[in-house]
Amino acid sequence: MLLSGADILVETLIEQGCDTIFGYPGGQILNVYDSLYTHRDRINHILTAHEQGAAHAADGYARVTGKVGVVMSTSGPGATNLVTGIANAYLDSVPLVAICGNVPTTQIGTDSFQEIDITGVTLPITKHNYFVGSVEDLADTIREAFALARSGRPGPVLIDVPKDVQIAKYEFEPQQCTEAERYSAAKDVRIEEAAKLINDAKRPYIYFGGGVITAGAQAEMLAAADRIDAPLGCSLMGLSAIPTDHPRFLGMQGMHGHYASSMAMHHADLILSLGVRFNDRVTGNRQRFAVGAKIVHIDVDGSELSKTVNAACGLRGDVKATMQKLLLLLEESPKPEWQAEIGKFRLEEESFLDSRSGMTPRNVILTINRHLGADTAVCTDVGQHQMWAAQNLSFRTPRRFVSSGGLGTMGFGFGAAIGAAFGTRERSVLVTGDGSFGMNMNELITAVKYNVPVTVVIMDNGVLGMVRQWQTLFFDKHYSNSVLERSIDYGAFARSFGADGETVSTPEELDAALARSFGRDGPYIIDCKIDKDEFVLPMLPPGGSMDDIITRLEVKK
Repeated sequence: MLLSGADILVETLIEQGCDTIFGYPGGQILNVYDSLYTHRDRINHILTAHEQGAAHAADGYARVTGKVGVVMSTSGPGATNLVTGIANAYLDSVPLVAICGNVPTTQIGTDSFQEIDITGVTLPITKHNYFVGSVEDLADTIREAFALARSGRPGPVLIDVPKDVQIAKYEFEPQQCTEAERYSAAKDVRIEEAAKLINDAKRPYIYFGGGVITAGAQAEMLAAADRIDAPLGCSLMGLSAIPTDHPRFLGMQGMHGHYASSMAMHHADLILSLGVRFNDRVTGNRQRFAVGAKIVHIDVDGSELSKTVNAACGLRGDVKATMQKLLLLLEESPKPEWQAEIGKFRLEEESFLDSRSGMTPRNVILTINRHLGADTAVCTDVGQHQMWAAQNLSFRTPRRFVSSGGLGTMGFGFGAAIGAAFGTRERSVLVTGDGSFGMNMNELITAVKYNVPVTVVIMDNGVLGMVRQWQTLFFDKHYSNSVLERSIDYGAFARSFGADGETVSTPEELDAALARSFGRDGPYIIDCKIDKDEFVLPMLPPGGSMDDIITRLEVKK
């Protein structure tokens, strides 16, 4: 059938399984928005307050569903407003397709109004990007973009569509949804080498990340842990892959990870790493990182193998398929001495857990846990609250922790929580700080407009908490521009937008407020007052190793 480029674009999105788009219209994408109006009974568009919020919403939607998130903008500032969201998805391996309008092809390169070379701008932060110069290429470009976004190590793909391509007409032939490229297991010889190293280990530790969730390799990983009697720890992106209360799970590892998890990794003689990176927040001083351990690293992205730490055996391949083969070669091997050592690490961790009463950060998160259903997605912004959430949240279902890891994007959370609610079709929870919330509070407009069920818990200490923590520890308490001095009544703020909200000062008040929020429709903001000198512990000092880990700290006021 003969269709305009705009109609071809929308029809191809529907063909590829897209049911929800997040975006913001403008002059150079209006033809596509006109087509969205025509097809509004077949595809849903969510108008956000800002394009960055739309990108984060598409990101949150993708994380909780495993589908490709789609975000749309006009040219120029609309396109550049997507950049932070695209970069965030790139560094956290989130499948995203960003579609931008642009000036007509005849005006490209003339500095037309709102013209920008968005493909040039986003080249370093996308798996690939496309400039569609002809309507004949449009449908196949979209199909290829979807396949690429979800294949292997997922990531964002950008498509730039000039206005005349949206207007031009061409024959459209519907096709089946494009399949993601299937990756095979690592080479047999490498799997055999890995199996020998693992079978020889006395103190194995399994370290996993978001790649295990993407590959759906949880069952194989847990089977391997049982076979070799190993504890499990994860990166920030690995949270929710397995139930938090799994007996082998020690929690998140790293700079602000669980003490037992970090120490087990530090004392292991073998680290089996699955779908995960070894970035600076994981390793600390790389010359002193796990010096007694051999690393077996399995990842679909071969560029991660021995990228920052040397792997004794690097296996490039699909994590699930590789683990299925590896399991056949692993020997059943109980390790009572190693388990006893792990038990000591657990007891040490329990000895310095924050057991104070009152509105402590840990008590805030533990109170939130009591209201979470098995399918509730919890999103965070970035800062102290993010680490408190990562340390203390409980999960039962994969893909239910949504946080900015690689880029560390303050302002990510509200958009992501909106996208997560659309993805799960359930209430989501946003854990944020007053600093981060100030960067995305405009998206309350979106939450109210669509009556999005999202509970926002602001851990309100009046400062940029993580910045202040570093200034306290490493900058002689020079609190340069980290004190916010904002007199905001967040309950009144919420009500002024048409939402509900309140301020709480005790865990009991928070518990009642959470119950009220889960019993209502639409957004609900809860302002939790906490002390400005609460710290995230444990903490690995910059440039330090696990031998330098800080577990207790008293700050003199």
